[in-house]
Amino acid sequence: MSVTVVRFNLVEPGATPASLSDRYKAALEMAAYADDRGMTTVQTEEHHGAANNWLPSPFAFAGAVFGATRRIAVTVSAVIGPLHDPLRLAEDIAVLDLLSGGRLVTVAGIGYRPEEYALFGVEWKRRGRLQDELLETLLKAWTGEEFAYGGRTVRVTPRPFSDPHPLLLVGGSSKAAARRAARLGLPFFPSAHLPELEAYYKERLVEYGTQGWTMMPAAVTPLLHLAEDPDRAWAEHGRHFLHEARTYASWQSSDIKSAVRSAATTVDELRAEGVYRILTPDECLAQGLDSHVLHPLAGGMPVEEGWRSMHLFCENVLPRLKDR
Repeated sequence: MSVTVVRFNLVEPGATPASLSDRYKAALEMAAYADDRGMTTVQTEEHHGAANNWLPSPFAFAGAVFGATRRIAVTVSAVIGPLHDPLRLAEDIAVLDLLSGGRLVTVAGIGYRPEEYALFGVEWKRRGRLQDELLETLLKAWTGEEFAYGGRTVRVTPRPFSDPHPLLLVGGSSKAAARRAARLGLPFFPSAHLPELEAYYKERLVEYGTQGWTMMPAAVTPLLHLAEDPDRAWAEHGRHFLHEARTYASWQSSDIKSAVRSAATTVDELRAEGVYRILTPDECLAQGLDSHVLHPLAGGMPVEEGWRSMHLFCENVLPRLKDR
């Protein structure tokens, strides 16, 4: 069966506190609806100081999702590791792992926005060393045993539910990220379809004598929205997709690789590009995708339109995927 994902970043340009609260509540209701109908994963992410209210606290959101669901996994893709205190993050992930019975998946990246580091007073040039320290500390902390940290002896409790530890992947599109994952024996999550980098990671596993695996996006990984009339939906709501695409593109330098990177500057260009796709249920099935990533609240999409997309996917696409 295809992997089915519902993605939330809770973007809403010009939001009021009341409208953003409604959006957050709708996302939780959508997560519960997706869980009841057998979708695989809720995906969320972390960005800070964004004018359009991009979600800054993915683990708080994940905890709310776990409270509203029973089976669905939550993938944080990605947490910006160097911005977090390692011991506190170890505790937060352990608690979420216990609450959810092992449903949390964390992808740890280093980010690509120097302004986020500046916001927290973290040195951009130290991000690689800080990421190493974070990952090493998490793995030690989750043993429940004492270990040396910052010139003192510490112990982190409680131990997580998952054995040997909650699922933790190293994300990125660089050889440094692949080496880091291989050295620590952690799975690798390339940020795009990068077979050469996957091969490099496997070579480093042999070099370090460790074991690991790769979770890599497919060569084609569009963000999906379902509509009975795609032309109408593009005309009425294409601006929301374009806002998100332009925001995301503005943050990334030319050397950053992403499965959902767009170069579009107009709605027509965005539609032709295919990174975002508005499809009927039949068109969605005809895509023949290995994974389906539904993005019902993209870029400030009206909540009622997001629900239309959710209903069309879960009632008209998901049952037919299960039959394949």
